[in-house]
Formats: sequence, structure tokens, C-alpha cells
Amino acid sequence: MRSGAPYKRSRRRRLGENVYGMLLLAKTLLMVVVAAVLLVAGVWSSWGSAYPAMAGEERGTVRVTDCGDDECTGRFSADTGSTPAEVTLGQAVSGSPGETFDAALRPGERHAVRADAGGILYSWAPLGGALLLASIVVVGGLRMRRLGVGLGLLGAALLGGAWALLTF
Repeated sequence: MRSGAPYKRSRRRRLGENVYGMLLLAKTLLMVVVAAVLLVAGVWSSWGSAYPAMAGEERGTVRVTDCGDDECTGRFSADTGSTPAEVTLGQAVSGSPGETFDAALRPGERHAVRADAGGILYSWAPLGGALLLASIVVVGGLRMRRLGVGLGLLGAALLGGAWALLTF
């Protein structure tokens, strides 16, 4: 080989480098798809409770009357002045019997969701969990540490804020 002449790699080596590059690209695309699916699933599962809590059509107040293992029941008094109706709500957001708070009904159901700041954050809790899971995928699979830490902190803040507003 002459000095100054470029080194020519064999076909086998060039093919191996191309295949390795394609595998890296496939891994990156797969991790992006997994993170995107996690985030879309978090929004999808949160939206059923979050939309009525933020902009529900039938809003009013609920006075909790009785609590069981998983659900509480209460009297819903709509702001429009209709007759009070018996509704159910989740144990985690209802507090104790006798407590009164703002609520909204899910469309077509007799299930109420809290319409205050704690209820809105609690309804977005599945998105908070999805953000935490997606942060692991982003840091581990995509090697994007800053974005992954940001997603994780956002998810932890959402879950912690919901817990704090419902507890205190």
C-alpha cells in the first residue's frame, strides 16, 4: 500500500457498518414509538375524567353521604337548579362523609368528578404515571438525559401536586 493512498475497506466491512447503523436507527425509532405510545395512552386514559373536571357541562356541588371500600355516594346539586341526584365518586377524591366540594358529572353517567384544582390534577394522574414511564424510556433507550429528567420531574410534580391538594 502506498503512503498517501486512502485505505479502502472491504465490502464485508462496509456492509457490516451499514447493518450496524440500520440497527441503531431501528432501536432509536422503536424507543421513540414506545415513548409516544406511553404518552398517548396517558392522555387517552386521563381524558375521560379530565374533560368533565375542566369543562364539564353539568357542574355543581356534591355533599358526600356514605363511603364504601372503593366508592362514595353523595347528593349532587347542579348549578342550574335541577333536583339533587344521587351520584358516585371515587374514594380517593371524596374525603369523608359530610364534606362538600365542587364537582362535575361525566356525560351520560351518574359518576361525579371533582372540579377543583385537586380533582383536575387527580384526573390527569394517569398522564403523570405515563410521563414517569416515558422518562425511563427516553433516558435509557434514547440516551436523552435532560429530556428524560424533565419528563420525570413533570410527572412527579403532577402526581405530587394532586396528592398534596387532595390531602391538605
